[in-house]
Amino acid sequence: MDARTALITGANKGIGHHIAGQLAAEGLTVYVGSRDAARGQRAVEEIGGGARLLVLDVTDPDSVARAAARVERLDVLVNNAGIAPTLAPPTGATVEDFRRTYETNVFAVVEVTNAFLPALRRSPRPRIVNVSSGTGSLTWSTHPNPQFAPGSGGAAAYRSSKTALNALTVSYAQTLAAEGFKVNALAPGLRATDLNPRAAASDGDPAEAARGAVRLALLADDGPTGGFFSWDGTPVPW
Repeated sequence: MDARTALITGANKGIGHHIAGQLAAEGLTVYVGSRDAARGQRAVEEIGGGARLLVLDVTDPDSVARAAARVERLDVLVNNAGIAPTLAPPTGATVEDFRRTYETNVFAVVEVTNAFLPALRRSPRPRIVNVSSGTGSLTWSTHPNPQFAPGSGGAAAYRSSKTALNALTVSYAQTLAAEGFKVNALAPGLRATDLNPRAAASDGDPAEAARGAVRLALLADDGPTGGFFSWDGTPVPW
């Protein structure tokens, strides 16, 4: 049994569920972060092995604090929880759409990461993986790329929130580098999840995306930090 521990936010479904399952299969003790206790418990039972329920609403500071108090040491944090409540361009989205999206996709990542930093600092090899999106790449949004057609202003709240998450990834990587942290972002590609109607209608395998997150979660000491990588390990431009 691997002595390492991992926390995946939003792990009761979708890509997060697969990340939790794959890390548990590697022998890690995996905290399945779930806002809903019943759904989280079902996920734990499906994963089996070293899966443990951790009730965690990433948008509720009190919930985050309670969850962090339950974890003494943490080797891997995967900030996976994310939402895309609208696919509207900036001219069609409301300020509330942006606020709601950023609350989960950006502000909650800061809340969760900072709350669990004491536990991560007790690890000899702390790893943080932020599940971003290729659509958060400004380069890919304006040039041909392998994941989506560029040139659209749609999903402005979601896409800009992931651009902000990428910036946070770099900032955390630079801040924590001297302590041995590896902090990276993942572009998982379009996957069949309930993120939005486009994702739900796709045939992308979420397990495939999860393997990219697991690769970053288990990086060796000579692995990269402050990077943005596609699910297959290739670098993504900012």
